[in-house]
This record gives sequence, C-alpha cells and structure tokens, in this order.
Amino acid sequence: MTRVDRSKLLVCSQFAEFIESEALPGTGIEVATFWSGLATLVNEFGPRIKRLLRRRAELQSKIDRWHIENQGQPHDPARYKAFLAGIGYLLPEGEAFSIATSSVDPEISEIPGPQLVVPVTNARFALNAANARWNSLYDALYGTDALGDLPAGSTYDPSRGEAVVSWGKGFLDNAFKLVSGSHIDATAYSVANGQLVVSIEGKETGLRKQDQFAGFLGTAEEPSAILLCNNRLHVELVIDRSHRVGLGDPAGLADIVLESAVTTIMDCEDSVAVVDSEDKIAAYRNWLGIMRGDLVEKVTKDGCTFDRKLRPERQYLGRTGQPLTLKGRALLLVRNVGHHLTSPVALDQDGAEVGEGLLDAMCTVMIALHDIRNTRMNSCCGSVYVVKPKLHGPDEVAITDDIFEHVEHVLGLQKFTVKLGIMDEERRTTVNLKECIRAAKNRVVFINTGFLDRTGDEIHTSMEAGPFHRKADIKTEDWMSAYENWNVDVGLACGLSGRAQIGKGMWAAPEQMQAMLVQKDAHPREGANTAWVPSPTAATLHATHYHLVDVFARQEEIRTAGRATKVDRILSIPLAGGRNWSDEEIRQEIENNLQGILGYVVRWVDQGIGCSKVPDIDDIALMEDRATCRISSQHLANWLHHGIVDPQTIETVMRRMAEVVDRQNADDPNYKPMAPDFDGEAYRAAHDLVFEGAAQPSGYTEPILHLRRSRLKRLS
Repeated sequence: MTRVDRSKLLVCSQFAEFIESEALPGTGIEVATFWSGLATLVNEFGPRIKRLLRRRAELQSKIDRWHIENQGQPHDPARYKAFLAGIGYLLPEGEAFSIATSSVDPEISEIPGPQLVVPVTNARFALNAANARWNSLYDALYGTDALGDLPAGSTYDPSRGEAVVSWGKGFLDNAFKLVSGSHIDATAYSVANGQLVVSIEGKETGLRKQDQFAGFLGTAEEPSAILLCNNRLHVELVIDRSHRVGLGDPAGLADIVLESAVTTIMDCEDSVAVVDSEDKIAAYRNWLGIMRGDLVEKVTKDGCTFDRKLRPERQYLGRTGQPLTLKGRALLLVRNVGHHLTSPVALDQDGAEVGEGLLDAMCTVMIALHDIRNTRMNSCCGSVYVVKPKLHGPDEVAITDDIFEHVEHVLGLQKFTVKLGIMDEERRTTVNLKECIRAAKNRVVFINTGFLDRTGDEIHTSMEAGPFHRKADIKTEDWMSAYENWNVDVGLACGLSGRAQIGKGMWAAPEQMQAMLVQKDAHPREGANTAWVPSPTAATLHATHYHLVDVFARQEEIRTAGRATKVDRILSIPLAGGRNWSDEEIRQEIENNLQGILGYVVRWVDQGIGCSKVPDIDDIALMEDRATCRISSQHLANWLHHGIVDPQTIETVMRRMAEVVDRQNADDPNYKPMAPDFDGEAYRAAHDLVFEGAAQPSGYTEPILHLRRSRLKRLS
C-alpha cells in the first residue's frame, strides 16, 4: 500500500487522491486546511477516545468480578444497583432540562413517519432509499403478503387488484373520512372554492376535515391528482381513467401514492463491510454523489437498462391554484462508526491506525458541505445529521459533541450545525440516557432503541451472571418492555417532542408484511415518531400506521402521565435461572444461532456484503446485519461459557449448519461453499465469533470480521 504524508498523517495515496480531487472541490475548503484539521482531530481526540475505551474495559472487569464473587447467591437487585452506582457505571440524574437544538428540518421535528437504514456502499440501494419518500400503496399491497398471500404468476390478476383497491379505499375511509359515504363509492373527485368535492351516487360530499385537502394537479374540474394531508403526512390520489386500474374504477382512481420514508439513514456502520481504503472510498463516493445530487447508477430491470438517479421535487397546485412544492426525497442522515473502530486508511505519528469514527466525522461532514453550501437538496435548514452508534454513557456522548465542534471549526461552520442522533443500544447509555442527552443537548435530533445490539450488550455485560434465556424468550422479559418505554419517557422528559425523533427499531422480516402491518402500529402508539423498516415497500405500508395515530398527541399523553418506568426494571437481567431445557430445545437454539451466524458471515467475509436478506433455518428471509450477528454470537458464547453446550457439540453443529447454508446459497454464482474443508476465512470468522465471543470488547463482531475480510482481500 502506497502512503503519502499529509500533515504528518500517513494516508493511503488513493484515499488522498479521492479527497483532494473529488470530495474537496466545491466545498470551499483548502486541501491543507482539511488535512491539518484531520491531523489535529486524530492527535487530540485519539488519546481521549483510548482512555474512554479503557474505562469501558475497567467497568466490565469490575462487573465480571462482582458476578463471579456472588455466584450461587440469590440476586439482590438493590445491592447490584448500589454496586453499579459505586463504580460509576450508573450515574445520578441531574435536574430537569430540555434540549435546545435549533435549525432542524421539519422531517425530523414535525413529520412522524418511517425511517430507512441503507448501506451507503450500495449505490442502487442508496438511491432507492433516498427516493423512497413517495411510493405506491397499491404496488406495496399487490406485490407482498400484506393481503395474506403473495401474487401468483407474473401477469396481472384482476381479482387481486380488486382486493388491493378495496384495502386502499378502506385506508382512505379511515384516514380521510367523508362527511357522508365512502371513498369506495366515489365516482369523481374535483375541486371547487378551494375544497375537495367527492361525487357519490349523483350527490356531492367532501372531507369531514376540509383542511386535509392540500392541493391538486390538472384542472379543478378534472384533476389528475388530489393531494391530501393527515397527521403531517401527504397522500396523492392519482386520477387516470386510461390506466389499467383507473379504467375500471368509478372515480378513475389509478393509484394511491403515500409519503413514505420521511427520513433515511445512509449507513457507514452496521450494514456495510468496510475494511480498507478501497471500501472507504466507495462509501464516501456514494455519500458525495448524493450530497451533490449527481449520483447515478445503471440498473437493469425486466430486460431494460436505465439510469437511476435522485428524484426531483414534487410540484402541485395548492387549494386555490397557487404553486406548491413538496420534497421529492427523504431527508438524509449519515451514520458514522463507533469510537471503538480504527481504520488503515491513515496512520498517526506513532504508526497506529487512526480512529475510524474521527475519519467519518471529518469526511462525512466535509462532504455534506456540497449540500449546505451549494445545492440545499437535502437540508433546507443547512444542517448535517450524523447518527452515532455504540456510545457508552454520557462521557462518550460528550466527546462526540467536542469532536463535531472541532470539525465545525475546521470547516468554517456555525457551531451546532452538525446535529446528533444517539443510538440507545448499549446498556450504559440506556440507564444514563437523560445525562447522555444532556451531554449533547444542543445537537440531539434523534434517540433510537435497537433490540438486537441492546441484547448483545446485555448478554456481554452480564456474561458472568449466568446462562441467559433462549433468544425468543429474552425479548419477552420485563427488562425489554422497560427499555423501550424508558427511551420514550426520557426523551419526552428532555423535550424531544416537536424537536427531535424518538425512534424504534427495525422490522427484520422484509417478506412478512402482513405481520408487520398487524404489529408495527404499536410503535407510533407507544410514542415513537419514527421507526425503522427494511425496504421502501415496508416504509409505504408502515406509513399507514402514522395516519391512524396522531403521534404528537400520543406523546403529550405519555409526557403528562410522567415517567412510569424505573431504572431498576432495566437492570433486571434476563437469566434463565433454574429453568431446564430439553435436549431438543437446546439443539434448536444452537442450530438457529449458528445457521444465522454462518449465513451472514459467509457473505460479509467472502463477498463484502454487510447487510442482506439471509434465510434462517426454516428458509424464512430475515434482514441480517452486524447487530443480529452480535446477539447470536454472544448468546452462544454465554451458553458455552456456562456449560449449557459443550465445545464439541458446537463444532459438530456448526459444520452441519455450514452445509445447510451452502445449500441455501447454491444458486449464487459468486458463493464459495464452506464445506467440506471448513477452513475458509468466512467459516473461521464464524467459529471465532462463538469461541472467542466472551473475550470480544462489548461483544462486538467487527474485530473478527474485519480481520478475516482483510486477510481474504489481501490473498485475492
């Protein structure tokens, strides 16, 4: 690898070339200013981060010792809580406060709705996610199991189409009630005197709430589209009597288009496989193309090749015919990596890899200058939205705040231009959430729960306490509902409502949309004004939930009731206790965990795919990323550590599951089978994640995955 000196940082030459020739031009930042600022960031904050990481390890060591010393004794919650407070793990809460974040775009502060997370390294996925602000409800219903089954065959099924239309018009009746009658019986939509007129059986009616009518396209007498708005989300009724669907519809209604993914996270972290300069350039180059608005990806679909690019804004006429422009794309946030990762992209003065989170902070914000100083295609308020994962407690949030203040100074940005999303996915952050928010009270725009990472940390933190429940049972324990409610309660107490997003985690089954429709309405009802979905289609279906729940009214109800959850519930450890499992239950759990780990890791290591639909042991496709891998590997490491399963059984089952994964991927021409040798880098990585899982810092998977992927790339 060729390196060049940049302000005494030894930088990969190809990365330096990308920064200087592609990323910096157009930002107004001089080359020397950028590298000097990055070097200062590395030299000043690198040692501080290392101290914080040592503090993580010290606290974990003390917790391990406490559990070891108290083995065989009944768990004493009060004594355990006092112990955590005594070592500085659990901190006292300070006085009440409200966040003071300003210049926040309405997609975050005012519009509840679904949120996508997408690997920024995949240009096609990134473009699809950015464009997922508007999508067809009819398509989402027709092409998924939302109605109870999947479409049969590739040709249009009129009977299925009728069921889709019926469901869609039922949604309209719930969200946009008419004074009389139903949208099902509508024969025409028109506009008169700035109001929507709906014709039914020769009579005219209108919306019960006329302020839900927002605009139209075409003429008032025969509009080609009707724009509605409910709970701050828009819906477009497409009127086209020549369309296959509109032709048979009494009102000519051809489609219902929903404002869907209001916000999208372009992910540089858990959903990507980035291990070197080549990978990092690919991630930053796509982020650059999106911030400049010129990212293009050739896509072949149904035998046709075309350019996929960012959608333009949507143009309408307002109620009285005045021009009305709506955003055509989701508001984009970018997720940086955590403090614990380093990158070979650059070496510091001691020859050590620089903190990758520091690299992300400087580069992703610098690239966002193309938006806030030039196009303003993303943030109308001129803000940059950065989501920061894997934070452990207020001190780590505070240094994140300091890091972005330094970045702002170097790049000539006003203080607090960079807004911060805090991932509430580590236990030390959960139990100290109020103080974590306080540490960045001028930047916070987002807090979010994440069951998978949070459970992985729960297992690792209490590794010595005893064997944990089976995975499916862990999330039914009281600590999980307490954690979810706590995140909302604390966020509301800190004034996030109307200023920031309070989020819920991912629906991880992208092909189970009927189940998602039934279950995920709980998220807005529980006071979350955003929640993660795995695809643009899922975003459209989940958007229907936000039309049926006024989230801000619900948040006010929850806030007025006061914080109902105590930290003691969160500190309860979901241990199996004296429960005895049958041999069959243990076998099922081991197979499920190992098959999931292998199915994910083989794509990560061999193909560099950081997030994908991976079939589970029952061939049900689940969305897998490093968070799912973390919980599975930590769970097996815990059972191995406490003798629920022995090493030889793990070895035997792992080989058998590798053969299962090989069969599941047999149709992939790029796939490299793990059997019969079981000695490839991917298989070894999966093996290490289990057998070395208890020793991994916080149970993170990245050190092992990065090592094995890097070795494979060097050998290729």
